[in-house]
Amino acid sequence: MILLDGKKTSQQVKEEIAAEVKAIRESGGKTPHLAAVIVGNNGASMTYVNHKVKACQMVGFNSSLIHLNEYITEEELLIKIEGLNKNEEIDGFIVQLPLPDHIDEQVILLAIDPIKDVDGFHPTNVGKMALEFPTFIPATPFGILELLKRYSISTDGQHVVVVGRSNIVGKPISVLLSQKADYGNATVTITHSKTRNLTDITKTADIIIMALGVPGFLKGDMVKDGAVIIDVGITRVKDETKKSGFRLSGDVDFETVSVKASHITPVPGGVGPMTIAMLLKNTLLTRTMKRI
Repeated sequence: MILLDGKKTSQQVKEEIAAEVKAIRESGGKTPHLAAVIVGNNGASMTYVNHKVKACQMVGFNSSLIHLNEYITEEELLIKIEGLNKNEEIDGFIVQLPLPDHIDEQVILLAIDPIKDVDGFHPTNVGKMALEFPTFIPATPFGILELLKRYSISTDGQHVVVVGRSNIVGKPISVLLSQKADYGNATVTITHSKTRNLTDITKTADIIIMALGVPGFLKGDMVKDGAVIIDVGITRVKDETKKSGFRLSGDVDFETVSVKASHITPVPGGVGPMTIAMLLKNTLLTRTMKRI
């Protein structure tokens, strides 16, 4: 069994980005600038955004953290976003989800200029991705593709089962892996919580991508020998043996699945670090994207 080390791989990606940024600076170019908007004080969101800021520092990006009160109105937030859209110093920005209940996430995502949408969530960018136009790929699916590439895991003709149908992971990765591409050409089955006889399907998979959000859902008896397992799930589970009072769990029961898998991602340290690295990659790509 080979561990797909996202922490190590993301470090390699960031070092490559840092070298590109250095070359840009030495040639007199503008330093890439990534901004992050966070509304409220959600602990997990704050931690994640802080990781992004630190990653920017590591690769030599400029970064801005815009921390807004949780009681900000939707109209006020839209004004902030419009300011970022017009700010020529900022190459790309993200609005950290989830947002407070009184703010419509779809309205906010639609307000982001697609050229600055480095999360790749705007419908314009999703449509370009589906049509195989150059665009921003959502960071987590982008990270999964990069892991497959760096570990030379072929997807040609492979049966990939995606468990989960979110707009952030499940749907985009299913589209990407079925496209005509170096890390595509797979036969993809997308499943979810309502899928009948799920085990019968997962046992036929060469590659399983778990993005359901249910800790330990995928068991060893649900996979065939030699399968490649990509675990996107990450959930805080109560654990009194830990000083923090919790541990992080993926959607895969690592103990029973890892003995059958040929390759598997750990949680934490698998897909998570890759997501941040590919967000930086998207920011670097903003200077080559064109409006279509």
